[in-house]
Amino acid sequence: MSKKIKLLLVDDEENFVNTLAERMKMRDMGSDVAHDGETALEMIKDGTPDVMVLDLRMPGIDGVEVLRKVKKSHPEVQVIVLTGHGSEQDQEVCMQLGAYEYHKKPVDIDRLVKSIKGAYRQKMEDMMVAATFAEANDHADADKVMHEGDKK
Repeated sequence: MSKKIKLLLVDDEENFVNTLAERMKMRDMGSDVAHDGETALEMIKDGTPDVMVLDLRMPGIDGVEVLRKVKKSHPEVQVIVLTGHGSEQDQEVCMQLGAYEYHKKPVDIDRLVKSIKGAYRQKMEDMMVAATFAEANDHADADKVMHEGDKK
């Protein structure tokens, strides 16, 4: 029995993100969609996704700031950055902030699906390791595992 991955797609290009959501649905990966950073952060308050696919360049709060805030408030969320305008410096910053992977548009859909599944698998492994430490009453190590990607 496989649990459905709870996916949040964040991109201000409505046609792109809606098409991506449809393509994910065809692969049995239903997703929520946010067209800006503010909406994405509000949606996370209502229900934490397993994996977020995040664009960098958006009006208002940009993707780097969304990534920073998500990793601070919900470190268990795996974030995959997908951008059409990123630089090597952007990639470096995103990875330091705890992004799972960084892709440039256009990305091959199968490669993206593989990344999403890998990110979900990583989240599950981190949670199991943290639970094992917690069961052993080693809460400091459990907390460390869950916040491993955090740099702040």
